[in-house]
Amino acid sequence: MISSRKISDLHPKVATLCNLFLEHCEEAGIDIIITSTFRDNEAQDALYAQGRTTFGSKVTNAKGGKSFHNYRVAFDFVPIVNGKAAWNDSALFTRCGKIGKECGLEWAGDWTGKMREMAHLQYSNGLTIAELKAGKTI
Repeated sequence: MISSRKISDLHPKVATLCNLFLEHCEEAGIDIIITSTFRDNEAQDALYAQGRTTFGSKVTNAKGGKSFHNYRVAFDFVPIVNGKAAWNDSALFTRCGKIGKECGLEWAGDWTGKMREMAHLQYSNGLTIAELKAGKTI
């Protein structure tokens, strides 16, 4: 099972955008930790099980092969305030989401009709999961 936090595990275009996001957050005085980049299908399935068949809260609606993380085009993050993860600071996540969008990323905090993910940014160049699964690249 592979689950990574390394920016280098992202598609090169997404890694560049992730680094730009981090730079802009730093310029705005926001400390960020990248919590997840690439996940293989097994790791995604384990995360999907959380809150369903294993302990914890539901954090994703995507099974293995149905997450942008599986295709190296998404990453999760958390802002840090006074040395601690600010998971419940929706205003700070919104600021970060705005910065991500200014960098050319899609922020899952804007999603409607599916699980909003305040801590998720991605760049798919308009490709769907089905297209990525079929081998198309950004």
